[in-house]
Amino acid sequence: MLFMSILVGFIGTLYAEDKRTIPLDMYLIIDGSSHFQEAKTDAIAWLNGHTVDRVLTEGDNVTIWAAGESAEIVYQGEIADSAAKRDIKDKLQSLPVGGIFADFSGALRDLQPRLPGTSGGRISYTILVTASAGGLGNALSGSTQTMLRWSRSEKYEGWQALILAPDIGRKVGQAAQNYMNSQL
Repeated sequence: MLFMSILVGFIGTLYAEDKRTIPLDMYLIIDGSSHFQEAKTDAIAWLNGHTVDRVLTEGDNVTIWAAGESAEIVYQGEIADSAAKRDIKDKLQSLPVGGIFADFSGALRDLQPRLPGTSGGRISYTILVTASAGGLGNALSGSTQTMLRWSRSEKYEGWQALILAPDIGRKVGQAAQNYMNSQL
């Protein structure tokens, strides 16, 4: 009998739904160049399924940049209900593409002051979606290159998503310093 109750408790925890309790600041930077045109449908479908449907919850903030000839914020708001998610999906579907290049640098410069810094009662999550890594050339130089240092890339047919941690450098440095101090 004891074994059965432990088994039922264990199985229950396997099917328990994880709920994030810390609010999220989601930053999406989407390629607005003509190179992105062919991949746009697949990339937006991935963003809608992966990010909007699965990651975002009530209380999260979302900012979306269209990185065309110049970067511009095309959406900014808080997730209050399912209507907000529909608005985000509609905005992603209608993003303009067609510029000669994507101004990722401009979007990243605009993003920097929005990052929570060392305080933080929120999680910062940044996704940059591009047709090719070659389009990141302008972002890999100047003051924004350090923002791409801590990133993970997911490559798909014709496009890729970079999940960035632009504000983690300080935290990594602090963790390394704490570790070194503990070794003394």
